[in-house]
Amino acid sequence: MTLSRAALIAACSVVALPAFAADLYEFDPGHTEVLVSWNHLGFSTQRAEFNAASGEIYLDEKDPAKSRVDVTIDATALDTGVAEFDGHMKSEGFFDVAKFPTITFKSTKVELAGDKTAKVYGELTVKGVTKPVVLDVTLNRIAQNPIYNRYAAGFSAKTVVKRSEFGLGAYAPAVSDEVTITIDTELFKK
Repeated sequence: MTLSRAALIAACSVVALPAFAADLYEFDPGHTEVLVSWNHLGFSTQRAEFNAASGEIYLDEKDPAKSRVDVTIDATALDTGVAEFDGHMKSEGFFDVAKFPTITFKSTKVELAGDKTAKVYGELTVKGVTKPVVLDVTLNRIAQNPIYNRYAAGFSAKTVVKRSEFGLGAYAPAVSDEVTITIDTELFKK
């Protein structure tokens, strides 16, 4: 098994408790981006970013199945680029951030698709509703970061969800029910 494949399995698998030999990696908030995009009335693709996400990955390179991924997204940090629309999206009719300030993802299993790609299964919780999702994940690189002189890993992930399943169905289907979530992150070994 290649190091890339072992790292990908380790980054995406989950168990109840981290293995003793696992290494802890934490998200670099300055290099973590969570984007959502949707079709608006057939006229355009609109995008928003969650500007605050944190999480950790326990990587066990000797036994990747004993690794775990947990991600928390700050729903109050939603940014569409238009303050008025941000308020609309954060309101009770959509994300209701006053009541549900976080979005979480916890992985449950991984199926490798190649040396650097995998399908990662997990539980996504939005607005108090938990649903299974599958992320298409790519390991970009795992190596010493030459700028920070720390061991780092980088991943890209993508999935499509139906927002109505999470209580966010206003204006569907005119505004698409399907929303694409794209995550790019760098993590540092603790």
